[in-house]
Amino acid sequence: MSEHIVSAYSDELERLSADIMKMGGIVETMISDATRALGSNDLDLAREVVARDPQVDAIEADAERQVVSLIARRQPMGHDLRMILSAMKISSEIERIGDLAKNIAKRAQRLDENVSPEMRNAIIRMSQPVHQQLNNVLNAYASGNADKAKAVWSSDDDIDHHYNSVFREMLTYLVEDPRRITAGAHMLFMAKNLERIGDHCTNIAEFVYYQAVGDYLSELERPKLNQV
Repeated sequence: MSEHIVSAYSDELERLSADIMKMGGIVETMISDATRALGSNDLDLAREVVARDPQVDAIEADAERQVVSLIARRQPMGHDLRMILSAMKISSEIERIGDLAKNIAKRAQRLDENVSPEMRNAIIRMSQPVHQQLNNVLNAYASGNADKAKAVWSSDDDIDHHYNSVFREMLTYLVEDPRRITAGAHMLFMAKNLERIGDHCTNIAEFVYYQAVGDYLSELERPKLNQV
């Protein structure tokens, strides 16, 4: 294979990885802005978050085209093949995270006066470790670090713990004041969306680990917290 072809192939792989990281960066800001909009009742910011989702979808579609093209033209093997296939899987996971962040922003627009600051803060508190989880797994992907990926994968119980805590807290608010039922339902869906984002981060961690070492993480290695 000529030096020119090798260089072009390397550039294509780097572009694919860069697009995945671009998607991840957009989705990170969607999560932080969606929860910021919730905390400050900023409906304009919530609408901006929703409007960013098509950009994420477009990058994912382009990444899929790149993957198909790379496999068809380059016939990759070994680590390169794992990298390309993992990129396709990871882009899909990031796209789903974007959908969940969009859903949080949509629900933030539907809240009424029965939402207390304490209810908003419960979701914001949960969003912080979720956002950190996403940041950590994107860093693991950027560096191809299997240990960092496994650390994210192993910490999924932390997100489940936060979800269980928020779930119980919201039920307490609803029992105290039945007028909060509609608002509380939106809040519970937001918490569930955040919990699912944590699950997608775990999936990304599995693909990063596979890309790096060519082996799969086993569910038997990780105790699972019972959810409410």
